Amino acid sequence: MSFPPTLKQLRYLVALHRTNHFGKAAEACHVTQSTLSAGLQELESLLGTQLVERTKRSVMFTALGEEIVRRAQTILNDVDDLTDLATASKDPLKGIVRMGVIPTIAPFLLPKIMPSIRDKMPELELHLREDKSAELCELVRVGELDLVLYALPFACGDVEEMPLFHDPFFVAFPPGEAPKDGISSTELDEDRLMLLEEGHCLRDHALAACQLLGRGARREMAGTSLNTILQMVAAGHGITLMPGMAVDAGLLEGTGVEVLPFKDIVPTRTIGLIWRKTNPRAPTFRALGEVIKDVMS
Repeated sequence: MSFPPTLKQLRYLVALHRTNHFGKAAEACHVTQSTLSAGLQELESLLGTQLVERTKRSVMFTALGEEIVRRAQTILNDVDDLTDLATASKDPLKGIVRMGVIPTIAPFLLPKIMPSIRDKMPELELHLREDKSAELCELVRVGELDLVLYALPFACGDVEEMPLFHDPFFVAFPPGEAPKDGISSTELDEDRLMLLEEGHCLRDHALAACQLLGRGARREMAGTSLNTILQMVAAGHGITLMPGMAVDAGLLEGTGVEVLPFKDIVPTRTIGLIWRKTNPRAPTFRALGEVIKDVMS
């Protein structure tokens, strides 16, 4: 008599595929590495086939292993959705919500919106995680996060998007270099323009803004964070496009950096929420979005 794989075994397999490391997968599943390895061996024995090729330095999934991971993820998401459906049916404004936030939003927006969220949704417990867009997208896809506070658009597969508000870009100049009569889109000096490095969606949105303005950007001049870029501008190494929420939050205070809006075109990024279309707690997420919209209106 054969037995079906357990959900625990499938979670071990998916965690290993995501981390590509036995130790990290065990940590993600809150078990010891030996427990995780034993569970995977039991799964392979149960299925009668090898799913993972193990070496001292690497983990490689077989073709069948890749397909089983894909189907296992669908099964695990469906199981998690059943639990969420039961939770939402009792009270959509109650329970734990795991929300990801990107670094170019988290430090500027969270302090502003969290008091209203606690006031209007007191029984909702937000668990927050800050990371880059691609990593958060993957965590939503595999069910480790419920939703993400993002800058849109960002391709993240089969997700629901809820735009909340527009965040305008300003031009940041070194101390004393801001034009006294303002700046138009045609006057942006692309040879001095610095952006975040690859992997940050703010870079993509700033580049899109540059295209809107008919300008380019020096791709070799890139920083790892907004603060790094800001310090480079303060030192006179170039200019940058700074999101309005960072300016409003006081990021520029004490740097001497000057910011100006464009006199003609106003480039923006759209801030919004995303979640899996199959997640039954969508009413909860929309209610959360409405709170954020009210704060930012």
